[in-house]
Amino acid sequence: MSGQALVQTWYMTQRQLTAIIRQPVFLVISLIQPVIWLFLFGNLFKKVVELGGFGTTSYLDYLIPGIVVMSALGSSMWAGMGTLEEIERGTLNRFLTTPVSRNALMNANVVQNGISTAVQSVVIVLLGRAAGASYPGGAGGLLILVVASVLLGTVFGALSNALGMLVRRRESIIGINTFLLLPLTFLSSSFMAPGQMPSWMRHVADFNPVDWAMVAGRSALTAAPDWGVVAGRGGALLLLAVVAVALSTRTFRSYQKSV
Repeated sequence: MSGQALVQTWYMTQRQLTAIIRQPVFLVISLIQPVIWLFLFGNLFKKVVELGGFGTTSYLDYLIPGIVVMSALGSSMWAGMGTLEEIERGTLNRFLTTPVSRNALMNANVVQNGISTAVQSVVIVLLGRAAGASYPGGAGGLLILVVASVLLGTVFGALSNALGMLVRRRESIIGINTFLLLPLTFLSSSFMAPGQMPSWMRHVADFNPVDWAMVAGRSALTAAPDWGVVAGRGGALLLLAVVAVALSTRTFRSYQKSV
């Protein structure tokens, strides 16, 4: 990407970030569900670690990476709604008449989503620490957890953008997201150790990118990380993110030709 395209991408990213900052209520709302998971689930299931297989004696320590990843998933899946809103208002079409890089128009959405996910992840980690969670992996482990959540957010944010440009109906986006969210959540190790899950669920989780992010983050946060697992899951997420962004860009070009 050329220097000019980078500058244009950052300009478009700032535009989207400014719109979010001007509506702080949405920032607060986006943290309500993670707080519920943290304090409700953290207390409700705190004795489940006695079953074994969690790798820790504190369910809160096990739960925090799951909340970070699930929050990244939950927020990024609705990125297509923003794209659809810009289409309906005609904003996107007006930008198409300017010299701004077409890649910048799409990449800005990905960058904005990544920044928002990173900030959200840091806030959840701090809330978890305040609630009593410990992070044996230290700052390095936390960084890997945040990066994994950003990569996952990039995957589903880009796919959501592509979906928004394809279906161009809010009802369709809501229906598809609602259909996918629960299976992606519970066919992963979000709240339960893999050893306590039915074997068929463990096998499905192996192909679930949500679980890849959780496994990479949790492993990095242990006192003795399995770096092979971290690299394997993280690499798979990175590859999937590149494919998702490429698909989103291709969909955008098809949309451009249709207007």
